[in-house]
Amino acid sequence: MSYQLGARREHFRPSPIFAALVALTLAGGAMAYLGFGSVRFDVFLLVIGGWLVSLCLHEFAHALTAYKGGDHSVAARGYLTLNPLKYTHVLLSIVLPLLFVLLGGIGLPGGAVWIERGAVRGRFRRSMISAVGPAVNIVFGLALAVPFWFDLARIEQRGFWSGLAFLGFLQFTAGLLNLLPIPGLDGYGIIQEYLPHDWRSALDKAQPWGMLFVFALLWWQPANRVFFTVVFFLCDLVGLPTGLVSEGSATIRFWL
Repeated sequence: MSYQLGARREHFRPSPIFAALVALTLAGGAMAYLGFGSVRFDVFLLVIGGWLVSLCLHEFAHALTAYKGGDHSVAARGYLTLNPLKYTHVLLSIVLPLLFVLLGGIGLPGGAVWIERGAVRGRFRRSMISAVGPAVNIVFGLALAVPFWFDLARIEQRGFWSGLAFLGFLQFTAGLLNLLPIPGLDGYGIIQEYLPHDWRSALDKAQPWGMLFVFALLWWQPANRVFFTVVFFLCDLVGLPTGLVSEGSATIRFWL
């Protein structure tokens, strides 16, 4: 019994890698706020560290909901330790989203944790596994908007506040993209259980290609304009200054 309890604690213990990402984010934020060294590099650390933390929390939410729903295999796979190196597709889940943040200024979703959906009891629980990931991004974005509600941003810490606004913007882009009902994304996972069997069988086969469809969708200018219009509308709605969002997007490219 004591061995089982010890093993269970080990499954839930946050990894040193996640702790390092949190420390990196806080350090970058503190240096940007204080104007220490290169503010552009400080903002880069704040945004990249914060973005990676949000990716870990997104996938942890999927895994924890699956665990509570009956899929205990996620614990053995290390998904409950917030360790991004445990993810099934590190390239899709970490590398590509990070690259898109640096080059395109967009929070790209990525498939990461393998869930045994058949082990989860009930269609509603299986849908919730998919829904909680985007919910984490949206809640994270709302939390980052809170300081702007109280007019805390000051010109002397403009770099810090632009980084914070851009990080919030990334959360909303990731949340909205993930909610699209495209095979391979969380939006499809939410409705998957309620589709007719023949529809689901056909769409399930397209899941490996879902990310390519997202790329094509964002490359198509009419869809791109609509998507970013909605994202910036949401930023305005929750109080994220869009001017600072754009400034933060430019600031993190400290090498230019």
